[in-house]
Amino acid sequence: MAELKAIASQIRRDIVRMVHGAASGHPGGSLGCADFFTALYFKVLKHDPAFHMDAKNEDVFFLSNGHISPVFYSALARSGYFDIKELSTFRKINSRLQGHPTTHEHLPGIRVASGSLGQGMSVAIGAALSKKLNNDKNIVYSLHGDGELDEGQNWEAIMFAAAKKVDNLISTVDWNGQQIDGTTKSVMDLMNIHSKFDAFGWNTLEMNGNDMDEVIATLDKARSLTGQGKPIAIMMHTIMGKGVDFMENDHHWHGVAPNDEQLKKALAQLPETLGDY
Repeated sequence: MAELKAIASQIRRDIVRMVHGAASGHPGGSLGCADFFTALYFKVLKHDPAFHMDAKNEDVFFLSNGHISPVFYSALARSGYFDIKELSTFRKINSRLQGHPTTHEHLPGIRVASGSLGQGMSVAIGAALSKKLNNDKNIVYSLHGDGELDEGQNWEAIMFAAAKKVDNLISTVDWNGQQIDGTTKSVMDLMNIHSKFDAFGWNTLEMNGNDMDEVIATLDKARSLTGQGKPIAIMMHTIMGKGVDFMENDHHWHGVAPNDEQLKKALAQLPETLGDY
């Protein structure tokens, strides 16, 4: 567990450095989800960094809220998908590390473009059904933002997954209560999304997404519930900007890059554990 926490700290350093280097990007949600990505890619996910697009006989992950690409790219690089030095090209011209992940860049680990919000659930369901048709017993994972659930397509997909018993799907919602224009409550109050997933026929869990022990335990529990006739949802409570005190719980850091002074303050709070790129 100490090793996973050390990796998460390095991923957070990567995030703020990448966004600062590009002078654009989305640090808030990326920092909040660093523990989840660390747990997924370094402990839970059965995956091959050699990367095969069809993902036969391995687990699959889809990022729906693609704007938190910095945490995704860092997790992929740190787990062996591509050289960590490439993180320095984030959002640069001709870089494979675009602001939102794209498939035409052929970046290992990216199976779907996710710039437009609300589409990841449908993609994940399609992949999960394909695995069932192919008698592939592995699991499909997806991550979504709570603000992203304002998109109606999500709820059609959520309803479909339960109706068709897509029970090899584990979808996590980053329930941080923040979106680009303010709190999710003030922009479009979805109230208790845990209860909504329950009402739509999912097996729904809840966890603190910034507690590594709880993240691992809940992801293990979710996996144990697969194959029982219901899709599994995890409502993941996180703090936007987690790890950098002046960014925490502030929606203004949804899509703003730190300046030089702010970067220095942020890095002082995040131990370098694996070596900066």
